[in-house]
Amino acid sequence: MDKKINIAIDGHSSCGKSSIAKFISRRFEMIYVDSGAMYRALTYYCITNKIIINNKINLSLLNEHIDRIDIIFNYNKITKKIETFLNGKNIESFIRSFEVSKNVSKVSQIKQVREKLIDIQKDIIKKKNVVMDGRDIGTKVMPNAEIKLFVTADLKVRAKRRFDEVNENDHDLTYEKIFDNLVERDFDDENRKLNPLIRASDSILFDNTSISEEEQYNYITDLIKTKKNILCK
Repeated sequence: MDKKINIAIDGHSSCGKSSIAKFISRRFEMIYVDSGAMYRALTYYCITNKIIINNKINLSLLNEHIDRIDIIFNYNKITKKIETFLNGKNIESFIRSFEVSKNVSKVSQIKQVREKLIDIQKDIIKKKNVVMDGRDIGTKVMPNAEIKLFVTADLKVRAKRRFDEVNENDHDLTYEKIFDNLVERDFDDENRKLNPLIRASDSILFDNTSISEEEQYNYITDLIKTKKNILCK
């Protein structure tokens, strides 16, 4: 009998956490929850509703709006991808913008934001068979996850990956801007007072700086199969 488990994936920005989580979801038929997309969706809401103006957050206005925000994920059968919906609208094409990237770390530091999204995430994981990636999944959202990964990579490599991803849609965005943004986001993630990015003591450190995508996925597949076999004994 196949054992249902939860898998928590934490790590730095642009180190491939989402790609790893999506692979695990497909390979092992698990529910994928992109917690980073949830924070990006809420940030996008703040920008479009003028809660954020000139990179400054109006906290009182955010408090007025927080209960109006609903975020869900739907599977697109045509593209075969998970898409993010904010209050019924597909916003997947908007949440990876540089404007959202500039503000998401600040938004994610706000207590009421984290409490709202963590409550949604904890409700999702109750039935098990969930793989979720983010910054505090193994330490806060899924502290009892059967497998915890902490993913990282060299900062220059992460910046190059991010540049290749966003340059298709934003040709004015430079590698230098992305590099500086990642430096800022790393600092914010690691130094925020509320649920900072910390490697869980029982997590497996996975540095994918110098390995191929095939090597990465083979390693992860073997890891999960081994863990499931142990749990089923």
